[in-house]
Amino acid sequence: MCSTRCCNGLNGTLAALPNRAMTRGNAMKILMVLTSHDQLGDTGKKTGFWLEEFAAPYYVFKDAGADITLVSPKGGQPPLDPKSDEPDAQTDATKRFKQDQDAQKALASTHRLADIKADDFDVLFYPGGHGPLWDLAEDPDSIALIEAFAKANKPHGLVCHAPGALRRVKGSDGKPLVNGRRVTGFTNGEEEGVGLTKIVPFLVEDVLTELGGNYERGADWGVHVVTDGTLVTGQNPASSEKTAETLLELAKR
Repeated sequence: MCSTRCCNGLNGTLAALPNRAMTRGNAMKILMVLTSHDQLGDTGKKTGFWLEEFAAPYYVFKDAGADITLVSPKGGQPPLDPKSDEPDAQTDATKRFKQDQDAQKALASTHRLADIKADDFDVLFYPGGHGPLWDLAEDPDSIALIEAFAKANKPHGLVCHAPGALRRVKGSDGKPLVNGRRVTGFTNGEEEGVGLTKIVPFLVEDVLTELGGNYERGADWGVHVVTDGTLVTGQNPASSEKTAETLLELAKR
């Protein structure tokens, strides 16, 4: 859960996006990485990815004509945080997803993260939800993937809790990737607001700061996106759409 506020084979023409976005054919290749973790600590409750943080970026990318590939550590259906499926968490994008059988089929059959090569994609995006704090933050394939995108200077973005997946990621200098860089992510205040401060394995704001990141926060639950080079981070679910739009803008350059 993040607040009260998730395809392979989708092709399209993106004639307005040349250069890096046009590495193979006409469609930009976008990789979306979701969590496979479904246990909310030792509470006995379920967690996973946050629906809005998947759906809003998914349709930003799809409507731009991109070719989207979905992956997760275990492959198959990634777990949905049930809180993100409650009525007060629905948005236009989540409602659209629930009517989109093709998108649902793609989500149900994500590829295994270990089988993915960074060279095959132009843009990398991580939706949040609490799940990534347990698996993607420690997953060697995820760490290597982000490092490869950073080294290649290709756009890579993470939203809400997903910036926690940067915890073990190193830059080419061997220092934490976020060291000395502008970043954001789910605030300590937002985590306190959902009552999970003592449940999560770490607080996103604290870890990004401890790693030397120049952490920036907006108003709790408001739209706040930070760009530093090709790294784009969004603070919370409401920031998902803008994070995806920013990644597309970077891919045009």
